[in-house]
Amino acid sequence: MHKVLIELFTQQQRKKRYTEHIMEQNHPQDGRLTYRWEWQLQSEADAFWPFFADTNRLNRDTGIFPVQELPPRDGEAGNGRRRLKFRLPLPISWVEEPFEWVAPYRYGVLRHYDNGPLRTMRVLAQMTPKPGGGTTLVYETWVEPRNIIGRLSAPIVLGIIAPRRFNKAVQLYDKVAAIAAPPELLQRPYRLVPGAEGRMKTMADQLLALGASEKLVERLLQEIKQADDLVLAHLRPYALADRWGVPRRSVLELALMATRVGLLDFQWEVLCPMCRGASDRVHNHLSEMATNVHCPTCNINFKADTENAIELTFAPNPSIRPVERTEFCVAGPQQTPHVAVQLLLPPGAKRTVTPRLNFGRYRARTALLAGNQQFLVAEQGATQAEICMDSQGWHAEDKALSVSAAIELYNQTDEEQLFILEQMAWSDQAITAAEVISLQRFRDLFTRETLQPGEQFAVGSLTVLFTDLRDSTRLYREIGDAPAFGLVRNHFDVLHEAIDAEEGAIVKTIGDAVMAVFRRPVSAMRAMARSQQILANPPDGIRPLQLKAAIHAGHSIAVTLNERLDYFGTNINIAARLEKFSQGDDMIISDFVYRDPEVQEFITNPDAPMQATAFETQLKGFDDECFNLWRVVPAVAHSVANEPSKVE
Repeated sequence: MHKVLIELFTQQQRKKRYTEHIMEQNHPQDGRLTYRWEWQLQSEADAFWPFFADTNRLNRDTGIFPVQELPPRDGEAGNGRRRLKFRLPLPISWVEEPFEWVAPYRYGVLRHYDNGPLRTMRVLAQMTPKPGGGTTLVYETWVEPRNIIGRLSAPIVLGIIAPRRFNKAVQLYDKVAAIAAPPELLQRPYRLVPGAEGRMKTMADQLLALGASEKLVERLLQEIKQADDLVLAHLRPYALADRWGVPRRSVLELALMATRVGLLDFQWEVLCPMCRGASDRVHNHLSEMATNVHCPTCNINFKADTENAIELTFAPNPSIRPVERTEFCVAGPQQTPHVAVQLLLPPGAKRTVTPRLNFGRYRARTALLAGNQQFLVAEQGATQAEICMDSQGWHAEDKALSVSAAIELYNQTDEEQLFILEQMAWSDQAITAAEVISLQRFRDLFTRETLQPGEQFAVGSLTVLFTDLRDSTRLYREIGDAPAFGLVRNHFDVLHEAIDAEEGAIVKTIGDAVMAVFRRPVSAMRAMARSQQILANPPDGIRPLQLKAAIHAGHSIAVTLNERLDYFGTNINIAARLEKFSQGDDMIISDFVYRDPEVQEFITNPDAPMQATAFETQLKGFDDECFNLWRVVPAVAHSVANEPSKVE
């Protein structure tokens, strides 16, 4: 794929085989200058949108200067407005109105300059699907010069220089989008640090020694050498895995190992719950991260205490390749790709939009009004809908919409409203802190990764396992301390391997007991079934062991206890109290775990059926509550245990 893209890039860029470039320039009587460019694209609008709506990439590729965000002045903030400036020897600053868009068809923005040759600039990009396939792209710019310098320079910059640069970028984007390649495959000349090639070879050998796949190591090295800085600045292992067509966990563990040997660096990013943008970025350590943050996009303060609030991304270590983290645009459509529509509606305004939606749940909200209106996008959804908003809230019934429904927006309030229609599902390519700290590989490689004292964040629904060896005290007394200790160490190795194979992690050991966590209940049950079978049936000459186990699932929080990442909460306490009911070679599971569909399938699997017996009990510290629990054992073991004894 990379060779194909390089070949496409080096073809004659100005060939008019499929791209027609037209520029119109007008000089209205009001003093504004208008520039209009048009291209006939071979790619479809929804394929071209991720490229051209990524205004950060577009501005960089067309030579726009990097930008820096400034604190807003009184009365400027609100509804997505920002104060920005170019990073120039003579800075030009401006107030930027919120970007408006209807994905994947159009977007635009208006800027009010404080100084410099222009007073205002407005841009509008429109992508119109053609009946026979392909897209018509129209890009329009309106500028109001501030002075004679602006009137003389605008025709040169916007009439001669900009069209050439935009034409080059549009043609490249179109070629890549037409073959259904993602923006991540766009490449630019790269720069490695002197001596980096030798260091990369040494690090590759270290990765292979840690058990990494040679093929995946080679692909990661090529990615670090050739990928665009905008991709490498926020490298997502799951996105790489999907692009490479390999298991996600394999690439995540490779990235963790690559960080350990110094090829990559951690980036813990705190995400705003509204716009989902990275409001704060911390390199290397969780301990540097504060969970009370401010989002400049939404102009809100928030606490990163939800399971999706902290994302782990990676970047090349500066000793290998320095990555450009400069921002060229801070608020374009692809900065928040889950938002399908964003429009600024004046009081009393009505607008009808027809975005292209994905199946799933959406919500409509504004930056000022409390609450939201939710929709389900489905095959048999309505083709039309009305969303009314006033000072009392939202006035529309929950209903299903089609993927191309026409939506009428009506602002009945006395204030302008920044309307947002967004998909509620978070990206499944993001690796959350809640997920990664529950992986054994992470805990093995980064034992010192902890939160700041007093910091915590929610990890969502977590499956918690507690184990212990039955009659371990008698074991030490009967065979002696040294042999018994060897058996206990061996049992820890068995648990470590089984838990890791099910994508879980051992949080801590207490004597002969283990606390472990998993993202799914069935993973804990599979790990325990395997561990109990191995320990109960050791090789000849080794004493069998009976393992007690208890499993519960529910919400909890991640904290730092005794200088290690740990978990805290009511559900952790419940899980810890279940283990005493286990008799060995069985599992005590809560009713919540038992009702899980995957657990039901595991228990009733005809190839290895389990026997589940219900009982009720009270738990210490929960005296006013009766708990429904289940004892789960292999069906064969259960039948043997209940078989009547024979009389000789």
